[in-house]
Amino acid sequence: MREVTFLKKNAQKWKQVEDFLTSKEKVNPDKLAELFIELTDDLSYSRTFYPQSKTTQYLNSLTAKIHQSIYKTKKEQKQRFVQFWKYEAPLLFYKHRKEILISFLIFIISMMIGVVSSAGDSGFVRLILGDSYVNMTLENIDKGDPMAVYKQMNGVDMFMGITFNNIRVSFFAFMMGLLFSFGTAWILLQNGIMLGAFQYFFHIHDLLIDSVLVIWIHGTLEISSIIIAGAAGLTLGNSFLFPYTYSRKQSFMIGAKEGLKMIVSLIPIFITAGFLESFVTRHTGMPIYLSLIIILGSLFFVIWYFIIYPVQLFKRKGAENGTSQN
Repeated sequence: MREVTFLKKNAQKWKQVEDFLTSKEKVNPDKLAELFIELTDDLSYSRTFYPQSKTTQYLNSLTAKIHQSIYKTKKEQKQRFVQFWKYEAPLLFYKHRKEILISFLIFIISMMIGVVSSAGDSGFVRLILGDSYVNMTLENIDKGDPMAVYKQMNGVDMFMGITFNNIRVSFFAFMMGLLFSFGTAWILLQNGIMLGAFQYFFHIHDLLIDSVLVIWIHGTLEISSIIIAGAAGLTLGNSFLFPYTYSRKQSFMIGAKEGLKMIVSLIPIFITAGFLESFVTRHTGMPIYLSLIIILGSLFFVIWYFIIYPVQLFKRKGAENGTSQN
């Protein structure tokens, strides 16, 4: 093919590429990738048949611009991924701090109910935890290894099962907010009562401290995430119950979106909790100081990321906006 024919055949396409690159509209990465493939084909052809021509130089320059645009788009997507956990999620935690507080109080009160009920009725623990679990744990206590339940499964299988279950529970707690927030409150009540009964069971066997040093290695992150998931469910339910200046539909859409983002933000934490439960908690004989480092470190992270940092970030954003307005 003569060069002039090659130019006439593809000139319109190349012009569209230039217009696409100079457009101020958001660039579609799939379209960019398609254009890049077409241009590299044209460039390869031109290099083969017209190696020293201006057409080859032009195509080389245009292909380079497409490549830079693709790299820039990927970089922006990566930054967006980081910014979600660094800015967007913490600001949502600040915005819905009331729901987080309510979720926390429901869970703590439920724990107290579990403790008091277990103390007042010897059969309550079996009712909540089940006979099979109680009998198995009693056998482990007799064998001198009360926490042997964490050593029974293969670590990888345990990690996959626990992580998936925790994420499932968090989404369920969120979706139960559709029942006008009462569904989420019920999930928090169930989990809180179960934890209270669980800890009281070890207390009556003089193993409370031992259980805390083992179970809360993963439980600090796991329980905290369930409370945040509860707050996400309350955000969903309350958005429908209390639309304020929005229409009920608009308020519900906003609440659903923000609640879902809160749930998604918990996924790395559930993965970390699953890893700790599967590969660390099973080492029940680890030194006390090591258990405390993990537990207190997890607690510090939870308090900082869900409470302190959101407040600091909100104040910083407010100060920046105030400065920009002045």
